[in-house]
Amino acid sequence: MNILFAMNKANKFLNTKGIISSRLDCEILLSKATQSNRSEILLNLDRELSKKELDYFENLVEQRSKKKPIAYIIGKKEFWKNEFYVSEDVLIPRPDTELIVHKVLEITKKRTNLNILDIGVGSGCIILSILKERSKFKGTGIDISKKSINICRINSDNLGIINRLKLFKSDIDNFKYGKYDLIISNPPYIKKFDLKNLDKDVIGFEPKLALDGGLDGLSGIRKVINNSTKLIKRKGALVLEIGFDQADKVKEILRGNGFYIKEILKDLANNNRCIVSIKI
Repeated sequence: MNILFAMNKANKFLNTKGIISSRLDCEILLSKATQSNRSEILLNLDRELSKKELDYFENLVEQRSKKKPIAYIIGKKEFWKNEFYVSEDVLIPRPDTELIVHKVLEITKKRTNLNILDIGVGSGCIILSILKERSKFKGTGIDISKKSINICRINSDNLGIINRLKLFKSDIDNFKYGKYDLIISNPPYIKKFDLKNLDKDVIGFEPKLALDGGLDGLSGIRKVINNSTKLIKRKGALVLEIGFDQADKVKEILRGNGFYIKEILKDLANNNRCIVSIKI
């Protein structure tokens, strides 16, 4: 069977399963199965696939038909300017979260040395993207998941940053080490009873620990803010990702913990997505 026939067959199958991005997904999965890039695939549509390649491709397509995210199937996701290893133990990096990286690089462009804490580090996509851009910055990442810490360590090693990042398996309530110039976090902020409304790609595969923000969606955010007040230096910045409807409540929590609200950033859909505050 050649590439074109295999892709068309898989595309029709994924369409019947409600996969909107079926054609693109087929190209990505076939690239993985043949260890080629997408350009090579599209330029060689008449190439015959080996039995091993075809079997592997069909296995990947079967996984996708069950709504498993592409990033988990191929084990990687692009974020900012880099590629990150991911598994079902960490949240898949999303374009909206790049707002944090962009804002941090903007507000620190005149700084040469900076000590950063990432609370709930996950894959490390946020802090590692920042450290990759700023060679003199140092970072610390904490997460309650040992598997997340291991994945972040792999990514830091792949990006050549492992010597500038300390990692701790710890809940933020129990973390007492150091004072930081900048704290960043993408905490869980979805209301517990709204989880069931998420796409199957998300709720069926991504770690609930990274999604569930408690009954009001703010329990993780409160923990981050309450503990940040003890870990951040005076005039240090706290940059948080938040839910689209949480800005007013988060501002209230921040002010109650001695933070000045500097800016609220909107995502690609023009929803409130990040809040930048300064420790008074």
